[in-house]
Amino acid sequence: MITGAPRVAAALSACAVLACACAGADDKGAARPEPPPLQPLSALGDGEGELNLVAWAGYVEDGTNDPLVDWVTPFEEQTGCQTKVTIGNTSDEMVELMASGRFDGVSASGDASLRLIYSGDVAPVNTALVPNYATISSFLKSQPWNSVDGQMYGIPHGWGANLLMYNIDVVRDAPNSWAAVFDQGDRYRARVTAYDSPIYIADAALYLSKSRPELGISDPYSLTEAQLNAAVELLREQRLNIGAYWSDYAAEVRDFESGRSVIGTAWQVIANMIGANNRVPVNTVLPKEGATGWSDTWMVAADSAHPNCMYRWLDWITSPQVNAQVAEYFGEAPAQEQACAFTTDPNFCDIYHATDADFAARLHYWTTPQAQCVDGSGDDCTGYDEWVQRWHDITR
Repeated sequence: MITGAPRVAAALSACAVLACACAGADDKGAARPEPPPLQPLSALGDGEGELNLVAWAGYVEDGTNDPLVDWVTPFEEQTGCQTKVTIGNTSDEMVELMASGRFDGVSASGDASLRLIYSGDVAPVNTALVPNYATISSFLKSQPWNSVDGQMYGIPHGWGANLLMYNIDVVRDAPNSWAAVFDQGDRYRARVTAYDSPIYIADAALYLSKSRPELGISDPYSLTEAQLNAAVELLREQRLNIGAYWSDYAAEVRDFESGRSVIGTAWQVIANMIGANNRVPVNTVLPKEGATGWSDTWMVAADSAHPNCMYRWLDWITSPQVNAQVAEYFGEAPAQEQACAFTTDPNFCDIYHATDADFAARLHYWTTPQAQCVDGSGDDCTGYDEWVQRWHDITR
């Protein structure tokens, strides 16, 4: 049974909700030096017959939204684990829901996963009990947003890049740098668009790490007060050229098709939709500075009442056939490297760079900023609570 899932179009609903993934505040800022001493499940037992999940819309589909889109019913038939999902509309909401102790697991984005780990609301994962973990893309394993000290706290699910998109008829110089929306944004005054979230500060920091190396920015999520100030100042300047910020991806589609926006941050699925509508010609590029991106992780509740069903879900949702279905429905690259053999579109994985490790290496995946720098460089970084306040000051 699906609880709270909106009845909207497949890729539209999934991606519109993902747009909210980073729109929340971390009210503590600093991470603890070590996560609470929790232990992963040691052995897989019989399923408990029930499973309660928190997830983004489009990740747990049982045919309710589209009778042709259903990977929950076969899971229930094979495991006996009757599955319920509560849709989380923001990462903050997901963190709050997981703190209630009512759920067995969550599909956490990078701005939520560290908060869940350090709060003790999710447990380490025994990857040996998840056979399909062996063929998850290696560049998604043991990363700062899903592990601590080499211990995985979940199973990677899907990922994507925040690309530079532009209207080819208006932006004719084929930009390959984020300078097009920052230092050169006045060329398109009032027609630049940007992602509406405090995490977008990392995009400015990434650009500054290349354009102003004297600032010493080595990680866009590990910013000292001075580095944060520089990023905020750049965003204040960009604000003069912004026509619209977007958090609902369908709104960005409309803005590009109406001409309100001609250049800015986007996801590949947005470009695909605009291209399918055949109203305006757009192109996407991964700029020379690299880009930010997201990687979602299925995590197990520390006090899960149904851990055996949850581990069966971890293996099911990352199996090649199912991970392929989710990726195409949602509009992202699958984490399972064998999923590409099962996509209905034979070009899908090429379009989304699903197994391209070099492409993935140029991304800086969303990670919750902490006062204890997430790159390990010290304890003088700014936390997400400060990012939220500074973003509010920029956009209000």
